[in-house]
Amino acid sequence: MPQVDLARLDLPPRVLACLQDLLKAHVPDAEVWAYGSRVSGGAHEGSDLDIVLRPSALGEQPAGWLDLKDALQQSAIPIIVDTHLWQHLPASFQDEIEQAYVVLQRGRV
Repeated sequence: MPQVDLARLDLPPRVLACLQDLLKAHVPDAEVWAYGSRVSGGAHEGSDLDIVLRPSALGEQPAGWLDLKDALQQSAIPIIVDTHLWQHLPASFQDEIEQAYVVLQRGRV
């Protein structure tokens, strides 16, 4: 069951808004989940943000994901955003992510 409670995400509102704008601009069809310490409550000021892109067809690489990575590096977001593709992660790590995540963007079917 997708976790959509963005209040669970330890991220300033302006950073979240900037991130969502970049996601919409570069990977509008991908479902994007945040996971890791900024979801689980273990983050500190310097913690990165872990996100994973889940394309609508899980075997496909989302169009624009490399552009997204570049845009994130050049953005005003003051933290590192570590971006992964779901299909490139080991199944055991996928299982771990599914235990605690927040949906940043819903994918298009």
